[in-house]
Amino acid sequence: MKHPLPGKEIARVQVGARMEKTLVKVLKALAEYLDLSLGDLLEGVTLHALEGKNAFSPKTLGHIKRLKKIYGLDLTARDSHRLVERDAD
Repeated sequence: MKHPLPGKEIARVQVGARMEKTLVKVLKALAEYLDLSLGDLLEGVTLHALEGKNAFSPKTLGHIKRLKKIYGLDLTARDSHRLVERDAD
């Protein structure tokens, strides 16, 4: 989902962030569905969240719901900052 208007010139940096495994699977599948890189998806979601806006249309939210079911993601916003990492398998 490329935006038709010219954008602002920026500099990107590589980040080393760890995220819950099934959440990453859903995000990667969503990025593919939206024809975005994972980084572009995360930037967009973050920028929307920082302004208190929803990043997704009702249609996309429906697709996210299906992806969560497919990948077994049962975490919600209520779980954020409460996750406890288990030892690696």
